[in-house]
Amino acid sequence: MTFISAKSNQGFLIVMGWLGGFGTCLMFLQYMSRNCSSHPFIPYVAQDINPSDKISSNSDAAPTTPPAAQPEKPILLLWFLPENYKWDFSDCKTIYNIDGCHLTQDRSLYNQADAVLIFHKAISWDLSNLPPSPRPPFQKWIWFHVESPTNTKRIPGLENLFNLTLSYRRNADISVRNLLTVSKTPNKFELPKKDKLVCWFVSNTNPSTGTGTRMKYYEELSKHIKVNIYGNMAGSRLKDEEYYPTMASCKFYLSFENSIHKDYITEKFNGPLSVGTVPVVLGASRENYEQFAPGDSFIHVNDFPDASALAQHLLQLDKDDEAYRRYFDWRKHVSATPHLIMWNQEFITYICHACEYIGIHRAYKQAHNIYDWYFS
Repeated sequence: MTFISAKSNQGFLIVMGWLGGFGTCLMFLQYMSRNCSSHPFIPYVAQDINPSDKISSNSDAAPTTPPAAQPEKPILLLWFLPENYKWDFSDCKTIYNIDGCHLTQDRSLYNQADAVLIFHKAISWDLSNLPPSPRPPFQKWIWFHVESPTNTKRIPGLENLFNLTLSYRRNADISVRNLLTVSKTPNKFELPKKDKLVCWFVSNTNPSTGTGTRMKYYEELSKHIKVNIYGNMAGSRLKDEEYYPTMASCKFYLSFENSIHKDYITEKFNGPLSVGTVPVVLGASRENYEQFAPGDSFIHVNDFPDASALAQHLLQLDKDDEAYRRYFDWRKHVSATPHLIMWNQEFITYICHACEYIGIHRAYKQAHNIYDWYFS
């Protein structure tokens, strides 16, 4: 008979107890695998737990990351309403899908405004109606002007006040013009019916505004070809709803600018392009026009030695449908959008573009001499 000593008995009991505990663990794990397989064990990791986080039921999913805080929209303070034209600032979002800034007229927000848009024609000669000085160091002033240099008053003291420019010029910080758009797929274009040969919508005939050149050319041209006149020069303006349909009914439209300057190519050019009429342009050089539209989409007065030769060319095109239609070959892949008919409404587009610009461009920009740039 074998006897186990007390010390050995104690060791024996420890071993048996350990084996029994191990067996119990195995039985427990088997039970869990059978009955709890649909509820996997999720370990608690202190550094990953946030009371506001929802724990995913997918154990393979990455921990939830709270969304990044959205930066506040910059404030654009409209210091003057251009030509006192009032409109709903929400139009920037609803019409142009521009929502990059907080646009306001509230001058109490001046010290918080990221940028101030200042309409040149509204500035008094003594500068007394400009925003107060000193301005906040982070704030940009935007010079808002879309007239040609010929029709611009050089108000003294503005030279080095502005950080940004909004203008028709291509090299403005914010260039505002209706650009043509290119399409990869062919556009559907149908030439409108024409019952007039040459048309011109003109209201401003004041020589002091630089119109002398275009009036002199018109007078010479009209000796050789009939020109249908509309606008104040004809006694009354067209109604808004008649403007583009009338233009579309003309084979040629006199896109004569009131003054001749680089990049000064206005709605007088874009309008006929958009409605299917050939513009006959007088203004900047042909090379400058071709930076904005295909060279075979318009006729330039500089292509002819005089108004008589231009008239003969237009009369010849009136008899040659095939040659006339070639002026619209560009429409297969390029589209033109008309300007707003009410000229005051164009300011809405310009201001909304300024809003879009400051929403994107937050970098520092020093003030510079706007006159050296604009009158060069």
